[in-house]
Amino acid sequence: MPSAPGEPPISSDVPFDVIGDPATTRLVLLHGFTQNRRCWGPVPALLARNREVVVADAPGHGDAAALRLSLADAADPYASALAEGRRAQWLGYSMGGRLALHVALARPDAVGALVLVGTSPGIDDPAARAERRADDEALAAHLERVGTARFVDEWLDQPLFAGLDDASSHRREREANDPAGLASSLRLAGTGAQASLWGALGSITAPVLLVVGARDAKFRSVAEAMAPRFGGPCSVAVLPDTGHACHLEAPEAFCAVVGAWLDDVEPDASAQAGTP
Repeated sequence: MPSAPGEPPISSDVPFDVIGDPATTRLVLLHGFTQNRRCWGPVPALLARNREVVVADAPGHGDAAALRLSLADAADPYASALAEGRRAQWLGYSMGGRLALHVALARPDAVGALVLVGTSPGIDDPAARAERRADDEALAAHLERVGTARFVDEWLDQPLFAGLDDASSHRREREANDPAGLASSLRLAGTGAQASLWGALGSITAPVLLVVGARDAKFRSVAEAMAPRFGGPCSVAVLPDTGHACHLEAPEAFCAVVGAWLDDVEPDASAQAGTP
């Protein structure tokens, strides 16, 4: 049953799929804007070789199109639904990384390790944040006018995604998203709507890996500024010859780096079973 408007969703409202061995460490994957849980390419299967992988739809996307939630409001229900009482590993890309950051702050009991791909903790300057919020509103209104297919064409035409080909862009999956759902995501979970988390990073003590593409100059700079602010250990991994969606451009190299790091920071998967 869907939740009433304005209420946090019950666990069954969060659509997700699970692959891998349930006796191993759980890894939750959170996708970026205009995507859905089917837009990870080979990444889930590669990372599921020695862990249980959960892929979920973010609010406003895929089968969660009807969920109207900010990142802050989504953090606890998503942690409850996807961690299921376990201390999971969380991997978020772009918007999904911002959601993962909110989960780490709201539910540290549910986060054993955090991987953020091309992720920003928000805009610190209030005036710049207000300007971005206005831009996101204009973009949402444009999306509602032109529809998902045209919007996705325009979205993927940005230099940020120049490294994606037809297969790795997951254009067909993106086009299946509901335009009203995507517009609500921009208004509620866009960078302009999100409160800045820069000052809160120090309260995250779980180990963190920041992954960026070598050609993604903007987010590489953000990652380097974020790294020293976390309260626990943080590493930065730069993937050669890739852009913003480095996990889709070079999935095998990406999974080799991420998988090795996750194994290193949490080598005993059995320790992650049950409530900590």
